[in-house]
Amino acid sequence: MASQRPSFGVSGDIVHLNVGGTRYSTSRQTLMWVPDSFFSSLLSGRISSLLDESGAIFIDRDPQLFSRVLNYLRTKEIDLSGVDLHALRHEAEFYGITPLVRRLLLCEDIDQSSCGDVLFHGIINPPMAVFSCHEDEEKRHSLSSIESELHSAATFRPVESVRSGSQQMPGFSHNASAEDFLRQASAMKGSAVNKNSFGGPRVNMIKGHFNWIAVAYPHFVCLYRMKDSAGWHLLWTSPRLTEVIEQVALNAKVLNTGQENCNRMVAAAFHSTIQLWSVMVNDGGLVTREIGKFQMSVVINNLFFIGSQLAALSRTGKVGVWHAMTQNWQVQDMVPVTSYDTAGSYLLLGGNNGSIYYIDMQKFPLRMKDNDLLITELYKDPSGDRITALSVYLTPKTALSGNWIEIAYGTSSGAVRVIVQHPESVGQGPQLFQTFTVHTSPITKVMLSEKHLVSVCSEYNHVRTWNVTRFRGMISTQPGSMPLASFKVISIESMEPHLQYMAINDFGPFGEKDDQQLFIQKVVPETSLLFVRLSSTGQRVCVIRSVDSSLITSFCVHECEGSSRMGYRPRRYLFTGHTNGTIQMWDLSTALERCTKSKKDEDPENGGPTTQELVRLLDQCDLSNSRSTTPSASPSTFVMAAAYQMHVQPIHKRVHDLQHSTTHCVSAETSTPQSSQPDCDSSGPGNSQL
Repeated sequence: MASQRPSFGVSGDIVHLNVGGTRYSTSRQTLMWVPDSFFSSLLSGRISSLLDESGAIFIDRDPQLFSRVLNYLRTKEIDLSGVDLHALRHEAEFYGITPLVRRLLLCEDIDQSSCGDVLFHGIINPPMAVFSCHEDEEKRHSLSSIESELHSAATFRPVESVRSGSQQMPGFSHNASAEDFLRQASAMKGSAVNKNSFGGPRVNMIKGHFNWIAVAYPHFVCLYRMKDSAGWHLLWTSPRLTEVIEQVALNAKVLNTGQENCNRMVAAAFHSTIQLWSVMVNDGGLVTREIGKFQMSVVINNLFFIGSQLAALSRTGKVGVWHAMTQNWQVQDMVPVTSYDTAGSYLLLGGNNGSIYYIDMQKFPLRMKDNDLLITELYKDPSGDRITALSVYLTPKTALSGNWIEIAYGTSSGAVRVIVQHPESVGQGPQLFQTFTVHTSPITKVMLSEKHLVSVCSEYNHVRTWNVTRFRGMISTQPGSMPLASFKVISIESMEPHLQYMAINDFGPFGEKDDQQLFIQKVVPETSLLFVRLSSTGQRVCVIRSVDSSLITSFCVHECEGSSRMGYRPRRYLFTGHTNGTIQMWDLSTALERCTKSKKDEDPENGGPTTQELVRLLDQCDLSNSRSTTPSASPSTFVMAAAYQMHVQPIHKRVHDLQHSTTHCVSAETSTPQSSQPDCDSSGPGNSQL
């Protein structure tokens, strides 16, 4: 084929086309009635064309979709039966058929609303203090600092010239490459940059306890409370922290039973530092105080409360505990910690040496003088494999016996074991109950509940589930654990160097161990979609879509008590944090009820994302090679262009605004976009358990 002007494909008013190997003949008038379209440019000679051996104009596009577009040009009507609206709109955009694009956009959006669907429960806007503090910080930066920022951005910006001399974008390296620039923007390192609107804060983490939630923005922690009549409202905002918050923990339990005055404790961690506050609500208003700052000397990977005790873990092998009664902070060394779980007052730790340890928080004050946390070895894996996942289930107390302690754990070799300790055999230690060797990759998650045993390995988050048989509440060997389901919860990891990315985007399972548990599947790092699935069967419960199309940065499943009225049952909600700082709430209790009534267990596509949905989500990123069994995602060219529009263009505008009254105008040299090849070894393991 030769590249020529389209005169050979046109016979008078008849135009001959070869679209993807299929011949079409139509009139010039049909193709030209939409102005400024692909066809008007083609037939007017503004763009060159390829001719096949018969002289027809060759267009390398899908012939089936083109036939729909051509029929619309002929009749001004469109037949949408059996066609993918998204694919057809993509073709219409390519051909520049604006009237058709508008109709298809309306068809796609008609089922969506900014008010959400029936599962949407509400939205919480970010506090103004977070915005105002960020704006004040920007004003304090000198005008000349933007020159370095523009020099860094120029390594990939597709513009001819810009003016220099504006404010610096906080937290971005002056010598960063294009990929580093985007990674830092994604990870929010050192700034409250928003990916949708310049300067807005994103939600980094959400934690819930009773009717309270703690929301971590990059440099602030906000505490929200739900009331029966008023709904959710902001109660407290922390002082601005200089470092980016990586962990947050909340304790909203009433310490003094029967009294209205009660304490809430909020903790935030960054690097090796923990900051702890006490928040009290009384008739006189809000009383807050900073309890103190505590050091771990190593990076903190997990932060949580066990009752009134604050616990911090580092995978390097350090455990820190703060006790509310004694106001004492203790740190103790142990073997590197690879997993953990809590049950009652017990903290169980899995080590890389194949042992399971425990700390009884009720006995914590007994050994303060020795600075000993009483870390005791509970069980040793028969093969000595690394304990990569832990789950503890305490059976309800009965008149005949106390709590049975049932522990399921996974190892680096792919084995899943269940050990049991009877109340009458405390001194003998747990006994091995059952072993499953159905996985060939390391176990990343395990969950033992009242009815099910769930295990997940690192190979694309492959899930195996079993039904658990119980007799009088205790696990039974007759008929034993029966295989239930096998499926995958695919979650593409981000290559951004964000320390707590996997902690923020942990997919579960979530829920009480005596209730139905859920997986929250976030397929790609940058998305506004979440798939909610049953952890036992993988069945799809619902799909959560951001009501304002903002990207989801974090999420939390939490059960709220709600109203104190007679007969009101606690309800389960999904809280999603977004790049624009909002928190959106979704009613999972209603979703579970609707899922139970629908009874679509036999539908093969009623699970995670379908192949078509998965392909659409993967269009947002490029997959890179990794030594991990789960692929990583690097920014695609589309995302790189979006990063330029979101971060560099606003800088240009601010430079112009700041310098419009001055005569000092400097034009930056035009730079050729440079590609940045991602390091195939830069991504971590498929899932981090700690």
